[in-house]
Amino acid sequence: MARDLGVLSAAIYKSDKGSVRVLDAMSGCGVRSLRYWLESGADWVWANEGNPELRPILNQNLADAIATGQIQITHQEANRVFFDCYNRQDYYDLVDVDCFGNAVPYLSTSIWATKIGGLIYLTSTDGRTVTGHLPENSLRCYAAYARVHPAAHEQGLRLLIGSAQQQAATKGLGIEPVFSLYAGQTYRVMLRLVKGVSWKTQNYGFLGYCHHCGEYQIVSWRKLGRAICPHDSLPLTVTGPMWLGNLHDNKYLERLYSLAEDWHWLERLELLRVMVAEADLPPYFYTLSELGRRGKIDLPKRSHLIQSLHDLGYRASPTHINAQAIKTDADINTCIAAARQR
Repeated sequence: MARDLGVLSAAIYKSDKGSVRVLDAMSGCGVRSLRYWLESGADWVWANEGNPELRPILNQNLADAIATGQIQITHQEANRVFFDCYNRQDYYDLVDVDCFGNAVPYLSTSIWATKIGGLIYLTSTDGRTVTGHLPENSLRCYAAYARVHPAAHEQGLRLLIGSAQQQAATKGLGIEPVFSLYAGQTYRVMLRLVKGVSWKTQNYGFLGYCHHCGEYQIVSWRKLGRAICPHDSLPLTVTGPMWLGNLHDNKYLERLYSLAEDWHWLERLELLRVMVAEADLPPYFYTLSELGRRGKIDLPKRSHLIQSLHDLGYRASPTHINAQAIKTDADINTCIAAARQR
């Protein structure tokens, strides 16, 4: 799924710019690099894999691309590759950083290898850190304190985006999320690198969760000392700082959808539809089990609950992050009341 979206993004970039050069910083056996060359039509691919023992497999899998002179294979530590690009002013249109564990060692350095207007595709598989099970570790890695709550997997995406934004800002640059994907315990975010700091405090702050009533609240920097639940006046459990803006660029998602449709990648269309619907909803979701437990009710189908909220004038949608959850601008008590009506 993550590779499909990366291939689609590279193809759209080439359609817009006329060419696309890809740096696959951790290419493994080379299948992802091959797909960028074969399916996206990449004009040049740098396939770097830190383990030199994989050289025979890479040569075998990428033989056709090597024969065209459109690909090179190296075996270096990824950060050395990024700084080499910077030293030679050899900037790439798409930098794919498919690392294992957390992405922090590459958040700052991958920017050095990326062209202004180019794309950075980051990965994190360190779920326990970003979901609040190791808050001291999240503080060390992301300079953010992560806490446990039902929407913690979305929190993982937002911590990754927020950290990348902060690192870009130190260089006088900005980032814009293109799309964010959670799948199979893997967090993937596609970011666009832009000139000038695109820093807005309303998009970078804190998320509060009330363990007593289950409600969420965005907490700004200026109101950190007054992080109180509006329903029961109890202190909120606060996570952050992290990205609070849109998870996805809707216009870009629509283009991904159109291209996937043209390529007959029908299995990706439903995912992209859901991502479009959830893109600009609040930075959290309510799980159906949580609504049922707190309301002491048997919940209707997710689609029926969403329709009830629409009938009440609220926005609501599924979320790709959790198949048994909804994103909505209604509060938790309204969601429970809507569920009772069904």
